[in-house]
Amino acid sequence: MNKFILNVSNSGGETSAYMTRNLMIEYGHIFDIRPVFANTGEENEETLEFIKRCDDEFGFNTVWVEAVTHMEHGKGQTHKIVTFETASRNGEPYENYIEKEGIPSMNYPQCSERLKTRAMHSYRKSVGDHKNLTAIGIRTDEDNRRSQYGTKEYNLVYPLLDWIPADKQDVNTFWEDQPFRLDLKPHQGNCKTCWKKSDQKLWLIALEDPSKFDFNKRMEEKYTEVKANHPKEDMFGSHYIPRTFFRGHKTSAQIINEAQGMDVNALRKMVDRVDDRSSGCAESCDPYQLPMDHES
Repeated sequence: MNKFILNVSNSGGETSAYMTRNLMIEYGHIFDIRPVFANTGEENEETLEFIKRCDDEFGFNTVWVEAVTHMEHGKGQTHKIVTFETASRNGEPYENYIEKEGIPSMNYPQCSERLKTRAMHSYRKSVGDHKNLTAIGIRTDEDNRRSQYGTKEYNLVYPLLDWIPADKQDVNTFWEDQPFRLDLKPHQGNCKTCWKKSDQKLWLIALEDPSKFDFNKRMEEKYTEVKANHPKEDMFGSHYIPRTFFRGHKTSAQIINEAQGMDVNALRKMVDRVDDRSSGCAESCDPYQLPMDHES
C-alpha cells in the first residue's frame, strides 16, 4: 500500500527538526515524510551544519533547494537542487532576487516568499508533490503565527499545534538529550541579519561580528535604486527614496555605527528581555507566512 506524501518545511531551526523527527516516529507508518530546505545564501553556517547533522543522525534525507530568479518580467522564481557542499554561502540566490525586485524590508517583505516558499513549491511541482500536505513547524506557544495564507493553496498543516502538540519547553527538552543541537544564540537566528530583528539584536550582532553585515552593505551599494519609491514631484523636482534593509530606513552602516560605544553585556541583557515574535522574527525565517503585500 502506497503511503500518503507529507511535505515538511525544514527551516533549519530546532523546532522544524523536532517536528520532522516526531512525524517520522508517530506518523511514518501513514506518511512518506519529505523535508525540503530552501537556502538563501545568507543563512548562518551553523544552520547548514545543523541540517546536515540531522540528515546524518536521523535520516531526514532533506532536499536542499535554492531559488532561481528569472529577469524576464512576469516570470516567477523556479528552483535548483543543491547539497550541503554546493549550497550558496555568499548570498547568491538572495542577490539575484534583489537585482530584480529590490532590497527587502518591512515595506517590501516578499523575500521569504520569493526565496523560500516559491522555490520549495517549484521543486514540489517538479516531482508532482505540490498537491500533497505540507507541514509547518509552529508550536502551541506561538499559535498567533498560524497563517491563513496558503492553507488551501499549499495544503498547509500544523502538526505541533494539531497532531502532536508541543511548546518551546518540549523542543528544548528534546534537544537537551541529544548529542548535538543548533549552535546559535537566540538573537542570531538562522538568517544572519534579518531585517525583522529588533535594533537591539542587530546592534548586538554588529558588535559581535560586523562582517555579518557585509552582504547587506554590498546590496545597498549596488541596488538601492532598484524599484525605489518615487514620491510626488515637489518644489525640488522628482526624487526617489532609496531602498534599505532595516527599520526606520536605516542602512547597514548606520546600524554598525549606532552599535559603536554600546556595552555588549548590557545589550545582551536587553536582548534577553526583548520579544521579537510580534515583529515576525523568531529562531528562523519561515516559508508560507503571509507577506504584507503578497502578490500571487
